[in-house]
Amino acid sequence: MTNIAQVIGWKFNHQEGMSTKGGIITAFPGGIPSQADQDTWTAEYESHVSANAYKEKRKESYPPATDYLDGIVKGDQAQIDKYIADCLAVKDKYPK
Repeated sequence: MTNIAQVIGWKFNHQEGMSTKGGIITAFPGGIPSQADQDTWTAEYESHVSANAYKEKRKESYPPATDYLDGIVKGDQAQIDKYIADCLAVKDKYPK
């Protein structure tokens, strides 16, 4: 289950006046939102996280950019091509 503090922080850009304790909103500008609103925001947040999970997986899996730069400096086209192929393989493994 998603922490409501994460949800409202994401949804409302961590604005002042919001706080939670034990997974319950204890302060919120304009009053505590309804459970229906909280459920809607939580669903939106989880959808956002799910839709963007590939980015973190790709970031962790890409080869280091220094491999590419090293190939350029050395004029090693095979090394450059390998770097590009490795990046494309990561994109295939973790599609958008």
